[in-house]
Amino acid sequence: MSIRERKLWTALATPMQENGDLHLEDFASLVHRQDDAGNGVLVLGSTGEGLALGLEDKKKVVETAASLNIEVPLMVGVGGFNLREQIEWIEYCQQFEVDAFLLVTPLYAKPGEKGQVEWFKALLDAADKPCMLYNVPSRTGTKMSPLVLSELHDHPNFLALKEASGSIEEYQDYRKTAPDVACYSGDDALLPFFAMAGCSGLVSVASNVWPKAVHRYVEWCLDGRGPELLPLWQECSDVLFRAPNPIPVKVLLKEKGWISSATLRPPLTGDEVEDISVLKNADQMIQNWYENNS
Repeated sequence: MSIRERKLWTALATPMQENGDLHLEDFASLVHRQDDAGNGVLVLGSTGEGLALGLEDKKKVVETAASLNIEVPLMVGVGGFNLREQIEWIEYCQQFEVDAFLLVTPLYAKPGEKGQVEWFKALLDAADKPCMLYNVPSRTGTKMSPLVLSELHDHPNFLALKEASGSIEEYQDYRKTAPDVACYSGDDALLPFFAMAGCSGLVSVASNVWPKAVHRYVEWCLDGRGPELLPLWQECSDVLFRAPNPIPVKVLLKEKGWISSATLRPPLTGDEVEDISVLKNADQMIQNWYENNS
């Protein structure tokens, strides 16, 4: 399967030891679980706490992921507000077996549409890998301008758009602006709606804890069966966002025994999750659904 045919990417959490250091053995185990499920792996996105990690830790994550000899493609997050640093990061990552990059709109600066075009063009030019552009205004403070798509959709390194504004209307606006651009939902619960509007797949948080079940969910949604999945999947995926991402994901990964500690980097804290039983109930419901539909 080519990288352009990959329907599901998991925005992978970054496991840590109780003292806050990286837990690379647990990280490798999570990568292998995604490989076993056939899901592309995205490291150092917002779910991976990419902005909370120092440069040396980020390098260790990329080096480890690239060394695991997995069959599925590996994507690396690129995000910040210093363009030179992001270009240097891309150049560093390209020394390894990295297959793609996720490029987010600049943080905090709130650039205009021409500034956004220049930002993304510089990153696309620096990369020699396919790139997925990422619209997530709730985190960056800036909505990606449709001008970015109209100006850059023919760039040879433009792979796709990840749309995570939470707005189906905005997704449709992007589709009208550049109908030939592949679009991925960045929201697990909205995939049935995005699929009906012609999206290409999902960049998922939920597949951290349900890798094979979310793979099946994506297949069904893209086959037009999304509406029948809505009640269960909306309820269960929403549970993972009752505290800031990736707090509930790490808590549930620890509860399932897939990582040794639910430690997060400040300012995030697992204390935000007050009732683990809600996560455990959602986990059981998804497991039952998958077993009944395998």
